[in-house]
Amino acid sequence: MTDLVDHPYQLEFYADPSGHQPVRHWLLADLSAENRRTVGAALYQILQQHGVGVCGTAFGRQLGRGLFEFRLRDGSLFVRIFCHALGDRVILLLGAYDKGRDPSERRQNREISLARSRLTEWQTRQRR
Repeated sequence: MTDLVDHPYQLEFYADPSGHQPVRHWLLADLSAENRRTVGAALYQILQQHGVGVCGTAFGRQLGRGLFEFRLRDGSLFVRIFCHALGDRVILLLGAYDKGRDPSERRQNREISLARSRLTEWQTRQRR
C-alpha cells in the first residue's frame, strides 16, 4: 500500500477465503519480468493516480454492476485488469489476464464473469 499523499488511490489485491490473491499470482507467475515491470509501472503511474477516472479514456471502461476494467496496451502486451472501487480511494483488483495471448470474446466474458463472482463473494464476506 502506498502513501495517499503521493497517490490518491490505494490498490488492494482481492484474496479468496484461503488467502490466494489471483491478480498477484498472475503478475508473478504469468508475466515475464519485463512485462511485470510494465504492468507495475502502469498500475503505479495510472491506476493509483486516477482510480475509476480511467474509465472513458483509453485506459479503462465501466463494465457495470460495480466492475470496471483497467486496460494497458504495450507492444504485444494487451492487459485487462478487472477492478472495483471501494469508497472514494481504494481500488480492489479482482482479476487479470493478457488479452494479447487470447483475444477471444469468450475468454473476455469468462474473465469478467469470474471477476464478478469474486466481487460478490468478497462483498458477502465483508457483510459478515
